Amino acid sequence: MAWVDQPLVGFDTETTGVDVDRDRIVTAAIVRRTASGTTVSRWLIDPGVDIPAAATAVHGITTEHARAWGVAPREALDEIAETLASAVVRAEPVVAFNASFDLTLLDAELRRHGLPTLPDRLGHPLRAVLDPLVLDRHLDRYRRGKRRLADVCAHYGVAAEGLHAADADVVATLDVLAAMTQVYPQLAGTEPEELHRRQVDAHRLWAESFNAWRRDQGLAGPGAETTWPCRDARHLGGAAVA
Repeated sequence: MAWVDQPLVGFDTETTGVDVDRDRIVTAAIVRRTASGTTVSRWLIDPGVDIPAAATAVHGITTEHARAWGVAPREALDEIAETLASAVVRAEPVVAFNASFDLTLLDAELRRHGLPTLPDRLGHPLRAVLDPLVLDRHLDRYRRGKRRLADVCAHYGVAAEGLHAADADVVATLDVLAAMTQVYPQLAGTEPEELHRRQVDAHRLWAESFNAWRRDQGLAGPGAETTWPCRDARHLGGAAVA
């Protein structure tokens, strides 16, 4: 049986911002999809810091709402990490759109609260991860236009409602991946571990090309990370911080 017909576990977060080293998770969702149905787990977290207005404009969660209804970060983060690690132990691929953002931020948050990261819990680097963004860039590299989740949904004919809520984003991501296996049958015919290895290389090549383009344009800033699906957070190292 092809992996696309076996259990998949989707993951997404909504956050206080886009800095994986310093920003915090506000909501998270894990969706386990099997042939018999779908199970959704959701978390609303009080991140312990103010949620900027720009972030609220994206996901709709205010500081006041998170403080009133959110759970403590340490408890929620441990549950999220344990749920994902258990899926990996069961050999269920983790599916995430732009996985390097969510997984790197999750590991940074775990370190911040003195909790084991996903690699710590597994005893090895996280795998297998399937990232429709990385796969789409690699398989259709010359297509023009943006590749946000909504754009990729539109390209593959996937209905996407309520995006920027973590659970809706996960469902859309799983639907996009399924649609991609119809367009590119070789995906379904390749084992997840091998797809993971190919995505590591594909992301690195894309990032190097993107960073070269940035240099040619004279753009400042660090550019894209070359590692995938996650990296060590720069500012946290191995220690917990407040």
